[in-house]
Amino acid sequence: PDASRNADHLRAVFYRMGMSDKEIVALSGAHVLGRCHKDRSGYDGPWVRSPTTFSNEYFKRLYDTKWTIREWDGPLQYQNPEKDLMMLPTDMEIIRDPAFEQYAKIYAEDEQAFFKDFAAVFKKLIEL
Repeated sequence: PDASRNADHLRAVFYRMGMSDKEIVALSGAHVLGRCHKDRSGYDGPWVRSPTTFSNEYFKRLYDTKWTIREWDGPLQYQNPEKDLMMLPTDMEIIRDPAFEQYAKIYAEDEQAFFKDFAAVFKKLIEL
């Protein structure tokens, strides 16, 4: 998906693959791994401080961090107060859109629920 877009765009991309809102949110949790590279995507930085550990930290950071627009020469992205983590516009949609947010809240509070749902939707995705 285009990271600069909104919830409707995420749905347009993932509904074509037969994904539900719950599955879109669970897949978004994969952002806990890795980082964006400016030379590849235009965006820059990691989502979490431990980007090699699979966890529900991505969802926790969405809720417990005050995200502000990053002032820089790249595309719109958000940064934490320490300026060492980032979120994309599509990440912020996960907690702004009420249908998405209900699942993000569950995953922020219950890592095992996230693991279970992610495993199921990742299997679905790779079997397309």
